[in-house]
Amino acid sequence: MAKVSALAKRSTAIRSTGSKKAKSAKHDEHFYTIGDLSREFGVTLRTLRFYEDRGLIKPKRSGLTRLYNETARARVQEVINATRLGFTLTEILDLMGKDGGGKPKALKLSKTQIAQQLAQLEQQKAEVEKAISRLKSMQRAA
Repeated sequence: MAKVSALAKRSTAIRSTGSKKAKSAKHDEHFYTIGDLSREFGVTLRTLRFYEDRGLIKPKRSGLTRLYNETARARVQEVINATRLGFTLTEILDLMGKDGGGKPKALKLSKTQIAQQLAQLEQQKAEVEKAISRLKSMQRAA
């Protein structure tokens, strides 16, 4: 319980000082708040909470405050990278493993997975280009 109290005090200190990092008194470990990660990665607080709900990340808790260590921060980065490659959160969970609090596995994709993802993205690109073309035709006709 003493550790939770120390974390709670540190999280309060983070908010009051605006510090990007806090150190746990016992473990010399850096923690980030949800707001810190939101700003760093350009995602909303809701996005990070959703990742947590889906089991992709598992922050430590101090009361209602979420505290992210370096491992959780790296995992958030991997999730964001994978979403930018067009993978769904379910696919990312399968690729990274179901332990949301564990060290993130780098996305090691097989040639087949890469080819499938490329084909899917090319299909989406073609559909978007068709939609743009139709809208431009409609715009000229209007």
